[in-house]
Amino acid sequence: MFIPNPRQLRLTGRNTPTGNSRMNPFPLAACRLLNRCGDKSSRRGRFRAAGFTLLEILIVITIIMILAGIAIGRYEKSVLRSKEAVLKQDLFVMRNAIQQYTLDKEAGPSSLDDLVQSKYLSGIPTDPFTRNKDWHTESEQILLDPLQTSPGITDVHSSSDQVSPFENTPYNTW
Repeated sequence: MFIPNPRQLRLTGRNTPTGNSRMNPFPLAACRLLNRCGDKSSRRGRFRAAGFTLLEILIVITIIMILAGIAIGRYEKSVLRSKEAVLKQDLFVMRNAIQQYTLDKEAGPSSLDDLVQSKYLSGIPTDPFTRNKDWHTESEQILLDPLQTSPGITDVHSSSDQVSPFENTPYNTW
């Protein structure tokens, strides 16, 4: 196979895309690779390469929408998990305060306000699901300590009727 010298092609003007004998500094293969051909089709290709087609833009927007939908779903789950963690922590702190109050005062608290007034709690926490301070308290006639003289609050629960999607139990049973 004979490969001509590029200098000879420049001098003779052969292998131009249009077939005319004008001088083209690039051979045909280099012309197509570099998109520097002198005919009108190369100008059209140059304009096409300058922007994106509508189909390309629609595909990118669709991919972004799918990823945003996935991210929103995960965000909502993480918010719900954090509310559940806050609820568990609040219940633990209030139950611990009830036990400490009962052991120290030898009587159960009659309300959650007794825990705040006696400085066992700095304040009644807000239920993360009802967004109120409306906790459901259980008072039983069971004495937690042999020295306890009167019964009072023994347990506390959330007032929410919602069910945890992760544990499939109502929040008011925690």
